[in-house]
Amino acid sequence: MFNNILYFIVVLLIFNVSYAETSPDDSLIYSTAGMLICWAVFAVYCRLRFSVLNQLVNSGRYPEGALSERYERLNLRLSILAILLFSIDIYFFSFKQWLLAIPGLETLSVVQGLFAVALFLLYLSTIWYLGWPTYRKLFRVHVSRGSFVLSNLRFNLPVLFPWFVLTFLYDLLSLSPWAATSDFLNGLYGQTLFFAVFLALLVMVMPKFIQYWWGCKPIEASEKGRHLEAFLKNQNFRYRRLLSWPIFEGRLLTAGIMGIVPRYRYIMVTDALMSALTTEELESVLAHEMGHARYFHLLFYVLFFVGFMVISLGLSDVYIYMAYMWSPLADLISEDDARSMTLFYLSVAVPMLLTLLIYFRYIMGFFMRHFERQADLYAAAVMGTPAFIVNALEKIAYLSGKSRDLPNWHHFSIGQRVACLLKTLHEPGTGKKQNRLVLISFLIYLAGIGILGYYLNFGDIKTHMAYDLVSKELRQKLAEHPRNVSLAMNLAMVYQRMGKEAATMDLYEQIIQWNPQQAVALNNLAWMMLTASNPDLRNKSRALVLARKAVTIDAEPQYLDTLAEACFQNGLIEDAIKIIQDAIHRTRENRDYYESQLRKFR
Repeated sequence: MFNNILYFIVVLLIFNVSYAETSPDDSLIYSTAGMLICWAVFAVYCRLRFSVLNQLVNSGRYPEGALSERYERLNLRLSILAILLFSIDIYFFSFKQWLLAIPGLETLSVVQGLFAVALFLLYLSTIWYLGWPTYRKLFRVHVSRGSFVLSNLRFNLPVLFPWFVLTFLYDLLSLSPWAATSDFLNGLYGQTLFFAVFLALLVMVMPKFIQYWWGCKPIEASEKGRHLEAFLKNQNFRYRRLLSWPIFEGRLLTAGIMGIVPRYRYIMVTDALMSALTTEELESVLAHEMGHARYFHLLFYVLFFVGFMVISLGLSDVYIYMAYMWSPLADLISEDDARSMTLFYLSVAVPMLLTLLIYFRYIMGFFMRHFERQADLYAAAVMGTPAFIVNALEKIAYLSGKSRDLPNWHHFSIGQRVACLLKTLHEPGTGKKQNRLVLISFLIYLAGIGILGYYLNFGDIKTHMAYDLVSKELRQKLAEHPRNVSLAMNLAMVYQRMGKEAATMDLYEQIIQWNPQQAVALNNLAWMMLTASNPDLRNKSRALVLARKAVTIDAEPQYLDTLAEACFQNGLIEDAIKIIQDAIHRTRENRDYYESQLRKFR
């Protein structure tokens, strides 16, 4: 499940970063055929790889642990291949552009995302469908092929619930008349605050809906069930319900806990685990899950996601600047076709994906592994001996056919976990040392993410360096492609951000000479002639001429605002009032600003 969380994050990032502002270059038949060929080749390759592994399983010449390790690696490689083919569908077969060609879909990002997820799930379902025979033999889970695929879907889809609700709310806000609220939420503070509060509430309340989705039911009345409920009560552990977890028809050997708030906290145990373990071993498993709640691990996960959001917002700008600095990519900016822009956006997406993988695989993965160790040691302390949790882990490894010595990015191997638990017999302070390690590591993480987040998002040095680099590259490209309006407009906007008013105005003058119908340049130059901090650069009479011309080309609200300001400064008060009222009538965004302009003119 943890791997699939990363897969879905990567897939949604690839989809959202892709360029889709123009109509597709290729026909719908070409795009559809290309995507079908990608999927068919993928299916054939999956079948061949699983056939080879299945033959090794049938031969009986290899230990189950080694084969299960090969199965996990094959799944990982095929999932990565699925992501690459998904990227080809997005970037080279215009999947997103064809979606946006559907009327009304351009404003519904949640629906766009659902189509993208459905495409990726087609690849994952292919892996599950073709890998079922090998999985059934290796891990002794006797479920039908259809049930195996459906169980995987049912098990993994809840990781998308937070994204779905968050994106749906953003779509609603973008369509709402509350422009000020929408503007705030689109900024760094607004996005971070909204995401943190929303994710915290979601982690608190969402478990109630997830347990319904999984079809969980209260543990059936039995001697073991009564012992477990009595154990939780004796430990003064607050929770909503102890549930039977029917995922994969209850035949997996696993347990879990959901929920930060006790009212929405659920502990889940599969029927297979209930049957395989003794009462004391089951109690140690529950104690392990209690440890996650006692140490607030779920709350830490919320903080990790917020931390990633903070640094990714800053790094995304850096990656765009880096793309500008590399000449082959900068050349793509001057091209006007969708394919060139797609390649440019793809070059920006790659380092963003690497950042995501490094963050979750190595930083968050470090904490997840040590959180599991904390929970193991907590279980040993609660039970008074590590024997029961050790026995439970060894049974799970043996009965499930999994390799005892195979770790992953979010769990130590069972062998490593057992070794740490046995260490407590000779070193009673092992649990306290582990708690100190986690606390110190988290404080270092918090300081690092705070410093990095500040300098990436608010640091002046970073901002000025980025603008200097971009302006230098744009000047070079403009020299290679003289009279290129698109490059000149980009350079003018960079100059404006840097506060170089004279250079910006000179560049806008050049753009207007090259293309007298360039409304953006006309409007921006007029605004600067009205508001420049250097009085010598102001020219309100010429600003009025430029603003009028911009409005005749395109009567956008922001252009009307510039014209209204020009009228006001030239003493044409009644004209200013009428024009700003027209701007207010035409827009739902920035209404507070336009209304303040109206009050000023009156």
